[in-house]
Amino acid sequence: MNSISPTHILVVDDDPALRELLAEYLGMNGMTVETLPDGAALQQALVRCRPGAIVLDLMLPGEDGLSIARELRAHSAHADVPILMLSARGEEVDRVVGLEVGADDYLAKPFSPRELLARLRALLRRAHAMTAAVTAATQTHRRFGPYVLDIATRRLVRDDREIRLTGAEYDLLRVFTERPNRVLSRDGLVDLLKGFERGPFDRSIDIRVTRLRRKIETDPAAPTYIRTVRGAGYLFNPLGEQI
Repeated sequence: MNSISPTHILVVDDDPALRELLAEYLGMNGMTVETLPDGAALQQALVRCRPGAIVLDLMLPGEDGLSIARELRAHSAHADVPILMLSARGEEVDRVVGLEVGADDYLAKPFSPRELLARLRALLRRAHAMTAAVTAATQTHRRFGPYVLDIATRRLVRDDREIRLTGAEYDLLRVFTERPNRVLSRDGLVDLLKGFERGPFDRSIDIRVTRLRRKIETDPAAPTYIRTVRGAGYLFNPLGEQI
């Protein structure tokens, strides 16, 4: 299999007209596009290349997009390739399910090619940041925006000024920095915060998030680092982008 090509995009959709439209538009904007009609063709393409991102329709002949996304996330060779899910069904439940099985973003049809391009570019930027963050995870200093989290000393610094964190706030921020650009459910965060227990109606995770946002967000009411994914949990974006 070839090495990853950041601008090589696989578009999987059973609509030939849409495939042609996206291939032309994305190609005009500097991307190399390969269009595919179904999951079987996608599997063949993934043997030949490792794409920068996959645009994946939810409703496909044969295996559907949710199953394909779930399998890709379970396959170590493609577990971190960004997936933009497309669907003619725009209900919130479809979006949440898509995110839960591993999609990185969700776009309901009909959509403008310009919006899809913007979302793809955001996914590619975040993927690049995640690669850098994974490398940084083995180091004692993790950077996001203007901040540096020192794992050895448990200190958060911005512009040589320490931002005081409680032990609970530090633990939560450490978990987020270890798993950038992933949707983490509240129950998942509880599991990751070892030694932390809560009852079924306990909102302690939300309280921790609120307090941490007050210390790292420019506007805690419109957070860019710790984003709420409605119905699914939280996502830490080290670039601090609002999307």
